[in-house]
Amino acid sequence: MMLLDLKNLSSGYGAIEALKGINIHIDKGEIVTLIGANGAGKSTTLRSITGLVPPTSGEILYEGKSLNGVPTHRITAMGISMVPEGRAIFANLTVSENLELGAYLRRDKAENEKDLERVFALFPRLKERRKQAGGTLSGGEQQMLAIGRALMARPRLLLLDEPSLGLAPLLVHAIFEAVDAINREGTSILLVEQNANAALKHSHRAYVLETGTIIMEGPSAQLIADPRVKEAYLGE
Repeated sequence: MMLLDLKNLSSGYGAIEALKGINIHIDKGEIVTLIGANGAGKSTTLRSITGLVPPTSGEILYEGKSLNGVPTHRITAMGISMVPEGRAIFANLTVSENLELGAYLRRDKAENEKDLERVFALFPRLKERRKQAGGTLSGGEQQMLAIGRALMARPRLLLLDEPSLGLAPLLVHAIFEAVDAINREGTSILLVEQNANAALKHSHRAYVLETGTIIMEGPSAQLIADPRVKEAYLGE
């Protein structure tokens, strides 16, 4: 049942070691969240999985196969898609063109229309704005577009980096409702999120990262009730 397994993973930028021998696993069908302060190593974890930041030691196993040294485009083709922090949509392209780019590695082009309809069912606003330039969308709509573009690759594992960042509470709720719906359809999710309260409510298990080290892990319901987590990350 294990989909992804990070074993004693260390990674970083030059002389800066951002991750210090972390162990994380995700089972098929799970939503797992990483919480922690800025600079804890959450985004570096995602970037390491996708090959953007090569590990300095340890191993990343996906469906039992090592991802160490595998280029990013091959990792995407293997079934891992990432929605980066800041969305990174193509502002001058239309909503439809942005979504089509998400399927650029796919060979089954005849299935694209079916996947477009799946995205539009999940985010009806995108269907209404399919001919609009991505740059004219609101922040929440751009986040929907970034998630929809990642789904067009038909990932088995979706990596989400700060999906609620900068969004109004109502839109945060809509994004997390979509995350739940994506998971119900069978996609496993690794979620990086500073909104620890929402992340823990919408995930099965969680890891707490602090300066590149995992200091706590367990079922999300257990961590959300832990006094240390409440004080440090939930503002209670």
